[in-house]
Amino acid sequence: MHCVSSKHSVMMVSFCQGALLLSLAAAMAVYADMKVDCGPDFVTLMWRESRPQADTSLLRLGNCFPTSFSAGEAYFYVDLTDCNFRRLVTGDKLVYSNDLTYVASVDSYNLAFTHPVVCAYERPKDWYATIYDPVFKTYSLGDLQFNIGLMNDDFSGPAESTRFPLGSIIPIMASVVQETHQPLLLLLEECVAATTPELYPESTMYPIISNKGCLLESVSSRSKFEPRQKSSEIRLSLQTFTFAMGEEVFIHCKLLAWDPNGLDSTKKACHFVKGHGWELLDNLAQSNLCDCCESKCKSRRQRSVASEKHGMIQKAVVGPFTITDVNS
Repeated sequence: MHCVSSKHSVMMVSFCQGALLLSLAAAMAVYADMKVDCGPDFVTLMWRESRPQADTSLLRLGNCFPTSFSAGEAYFYVDLTDCNFRRLVTGDKLVYSNDLTYVASVDSYNLAFTHPVVCAYERPKDWYATIYDPVFKTYSLGDLQFNIGLMNDDFSGPAESTRFPLGSIIPIMASVVQETHQPLLLLLEECVAATTPELYPESTMYPIISNKGCLLESVSSRSKFEPRQKSSEIRLSLQTFTFAMGEEVFIHCKLLAWDPNGLDSTKKACHFVKGHGWELLDNLAQSNLCDCCESKCKSRRQRSVASEKHGMIQKAVVGPFTITDVNS
């Protein structure tokens, strides 16, 4: 089912495949038609440009380039889990939002602009019952599917807000679906906070987990790994920290699905417990694997192609969310 196209300067409200599409008017006048379809887990967008010197290859949906483009037209076909779509729960709706932007070149006569694109869906009644829901950011690697998201206080469902006062706890849960694999243990090898959805050499970063699974934030805060409910999930209670206050924050992580029997000093989940020191989440008796968290964690075994068969690494991003000043 296709949505009805409209002039860019007119608000468009239409139903497509059970979703409500709201296309809001841009702050500046541009001359184009836009048509959007909200599919069950994807979005298509057609942009028809009437400005003769406009370069449609410079259009971006979030951080995605056009799927195809020609003189005067740009077409996007993207999944809701791609292109940095933002997800928000509002009452009985799941709302996905993004921005269509035109990145004008320096010598261009055509000005840059940003145009909001929003798709809202009825929230399934059983949506809180499972983590493997499309509203979580999902990444596929081979026949593994990784999921990561912000959770509510008891990890029973997704976060109801993306604003967290300084000093409060941000519950984060990651998981891996392993239909054909032997049981795998999910680890967070590395996580850093940044103000951008992608990491660049010049990005300002705040380390959270480093040194192959050491939760650095647990040394000076209430941050900790929560007891596992299953090996394929890992839960992190992260206390908010002074970083990019009031701005959008993204947490960039490396998820590692590994052989549960193959833990070593580079394949672990360690947090600091006051009065006890560094402890291994999955086996306190092996907490000596965390001793290197104060120095440099290296594997005693020679890294080989064969060892890679025990697990797979996937990069993932949580956010955006905002850390707010409790006094503001």
